[in-house]
Amino acid sequence: MNSSKLKYTPDHAAKRAPTSADSQPPVDTPKPRVAGYRNRLAKGRIYTSVNENMLEQDLHNYSAAIQDFQRARRQAALKTLIARLKGESNQLLSFEQVRQALKIQTATRRELKEIPLEAIIGSVGRYTDFTREFLPLESADAERWAKVKVAASGLVGLPPIEVYQIGEAYFVKDGNHRVSVARQSGAKFIQAYVTPVQSRVSLSPDTQPDDLILIAEYNNFLERTHFDELLPEADLRVTLPGQYPILLEHIDVHRYFMGLEEKRAIPYQEAALHWYHHVYLPVVELIRALGVLHHFPERTETDLYLWISRHRADLEEQLGWHIADEYVLTDLVETYGENKSFPEKLIELIIPDELKSGTPVGAWRETRTTSGQPQRLFQSILVPINGLEDGWHALEQALVVAQREGAHLLGMHIVPDEEQRTSPQVQQLGDVFAERCRVSNISGSFGIHIGEVAEEICNHARFTDLVVINLSHPPRSLTMKKLSTGFRRIIQQCPRPILVTPQTETPLDHALLAYDGSPKAEEALFLSAYLAAKWNIPLWVVSVEQNPEPTPATLEHARAYLHKRGVEAKTIFTTGNPASRLLEISQEQHCNLLILGGYGHSLIVEAVMGNVVDALLRASPIPMLVCH
Repeated sequence: MNSSKLKYTPDHAAKRAPTSADSQPPVDTPKPRVAGYRNRLAKGRIYTSVNENMLEQDLHNYSAAIQDFQRARRQAALKTLIARLKGESNQLLSFEQVRQALKIQTATRRELKEIPLEAIIGSVGRYTDFTREFLPLESADAERWAKVKVAASGLVGLPPIEVYQIGEAYFVKDGNHRVSVARQSGAKFIQAYVTPVQSRVSLSPDTQPDDLILIAEYNNFLERTHFDELLPEADLRVTLPGQYPILLEHIDVHRYFMGLEEKRAIPYQEAALHWYHHVYLPVVELIRALGVLHHFPERTETDLYLWISRHRADLEEQLGWHIADEYVLTDLVETYGENKSFPEKLIELIIPDELKSGTPVGAWRETRTTSGQPQRLFQSILVPINGLEDGWHALEQALVVAQREGAHLLGMHIVPDEEQRTSPQVQQLGDVFAERCRVSNISGSFGIHIGEVAEEICNHARFTDLVVINLSHPPRSLTMKKLSTGFRRIIQQCPRPILVTPQTETPLDHALLAYDGSPKAEEALFLSAYLAAKWNIPLWVVSVEQNPEPTPATLEHARAYLHKRGVEAKTIFTTGNPASRLLEISQEQHCNLLILGGYGHSLIVEAVMGNVVDALLRASPIPMLVCH
């Protein structure tokens, strides 16, 4: 017989040889009163014809049942202790408490069927007399428990128990001892008269006493929203108490603004459905697309939706601008997720900040395009303002990009301490920034931040799509003593594309892509395809090989990639010094935007080999879009 289908009947009562542990009665369990039981058997004339052998057998069964009870009591004490040490619950649920939490009325219809014993998680009146596994907790139950065990082993057997059913869980109305004996006997199923109870919230065999607060809150939430009727497929479970009132507040706020926008009173259920489809679900779909739940295995999608809302509010208060959902999610994972191994965390601790390589290649593109190709890649642009006259060139160039993209500008000025932060000169920078944005009809926000320049720029760039920065002091030849150069660190570690501007601005209407087939050049190819198609500007693709016998394979790949995206670019395959040739061709073709990948190696390797990026930064008279 398959043990998974074993049901509790007299024929399946457990039989086993006694062990040494059986001779050790529990501390608070009285010795079995076999003589008294024998007298009651004879006096009650249980047998129609007195047979001494049958009577002795019955007494033997009773004594064995008492020993089984003692063993069950010891198990109950041990499991209760273990549960306390683990901080877990070993209690049955009270049906009355569940009934009040769910605001339900018991039904009258019932049916006889077999139910799984492990799905019985509570009791109507005796939820404190047994553990979660229905091990007995009260020593006074010894005789009654033993009688049930003996009766189960007899010819007559036991009648079905009576239970209430809520979802997949059952609560004993009558038959607690029968359930206890059945579970101790190894049975998997038991016959029961089942009374189904209708509820908005379905319980499972895993439901714990501590879940009752959540159950009550979820029930109130469904009573208010009727999501169980309007959207039966929706899963809005949370794992922490106090979250459903916050969800209701979100719906209330959404309903308020819907009313303002549509200039009418919005019925609550209509607002709830609109919130679900237009506010909640897009965030959840992004959570699924990015696989964020993998980093929070004990939480639900609704947990993460609420965390994202709170995390965004905290970040926006700190930074002073709106942050896209995908950037809030990635920051949430990086800050709280279980996504890094111990070696990765150790490397982060021992490697100096200036030698770290930054985010993986393609991370920004993957985040930005997870939910499909966006209509605009650059929705928010970060512009560091140094306060000097030449520093405003970056803002003017950023305004050109913002006008093409309909983007929001985020100006930031970085100071070393609080005293300079509050100085009148620094405060005036915000006024100038706001006025220039107003004249260009571009929305903008300005913030003053304290810290080290390169670190602050890289940290704040995580929540934007593009960084536009002025190149006042180009990096010189790289030596081991200059690894910590601030601008070089920004190029190496900034998690977003960087538009580097010289001391001038251009209309950015004729682009040149420097392409060598490297991973970072692939990111530059992706951006070039977007800009050429979205901005409708001509594009040159140049591959410069130092090998005297180059092959055109790299350009063929770029040409095919662009053609697939509706971009017909002109290509040039040449040899020579890469930096010099790129600048010569950009001048010959009247290009005013150079697009290329960032540093291809670690800074230590670049110190030995030299770098094309640094050479271009020192010599380029036109803006350079450096991709990661």
